[in-house]
Amino acid sequence: MSESSSGVNTSSDSLPKSHTSHCSELRDTHTPLSVEQSPDSGIVATPLPSHRFRFISWHRLEESDVRGDQLACPRVREAGPTEEELFLRGEQNALQAAEERQRSRRRRRREDDGQKWEERLQENWENCVELNLSYQDLGDPYQLENFTRILRRLIRVERLQLVDNSLSDLSSVRLPRCKYLNLHRNHLTSIRQLPKMPQIQHLCLSENGIGALGELALLGASPLQSLTLRRNPCQFLEDYRPRVFSCLPKLRVLDGIPKLPEDSVPSPMSAASRLCTIL
Repeated sequence: MSESSSGVNTSSDSLPKSHTSHCSELRDTHTPLSVEQSPDSGIVATPLPSHRFRFISWHRLEESDVRGDQLACPRVREAGPTEEELFLRGEQNALQAAEERQRSRRRRRREDDGQKWEERLQENWENCVELNLSYQDLGDPYQLENFTRILRRLIRVERLQLVDNSLSDLSSVRLPRCKYLNLHRNHLTSIRQLPKMPQIQHLCLSENGIGALGELALLGASPLQSLTLRRNPCQFLEDYRPRVFSCLPKLRVLDGIPKLPEDSVPSPMSAASRLCTIL
């Protein structure tokens, strides 16, 4: 019997033989710790090589063989405001040592600005071609500001996923080469709030708050081929599909359904239904 450094007595003789044999079998087979088993199918699935880095910014990975395209939805939002910034917002009630707080805030701001500048030089967002920045949990304007800064640097991105980010206005962003954009489940209420996308071909706006169809004409000059507007208020408007195709003559697919002959012009039955017949 021996005593470990933590003060707990351990002994291999005190363990049952079945337990010791089971442990030896595990040592012989070298079962990886990252292997997970699905309770439904019983199939053993190994996570991606980047699974252990899922909470780390991709540009901070050092001495690893993980590529950037193996990171799904990497976190890009910065930490929340400092205590001093919250104090200036009026979210704290402590009023003591205000001058000392201000001096320390200026000193730390100079240090943080230098560190952030070095980190942003390593990000290299300008060369991203395919990017998934979904589920960022942008709960504070401080984080949304940094997120918008990154979007403005995506000058070469062609496929971009921005699912469930609570985005309400991207009009200040320009994506000159973007061909596929997924904005599913956000807070957009107007086509005018979309980024500038002169090369857009496939656009998903499902589960937003878009209510008007007339603004679709703003996308008329783009080579848009497929559009998804499911679960928006505009989907329940009269002559929904004909009106969308009239605004976008180049459109081929709407909500996953190809353009049908009856989508070319408003149906005459719909016009007759507006008349009131008195018997």
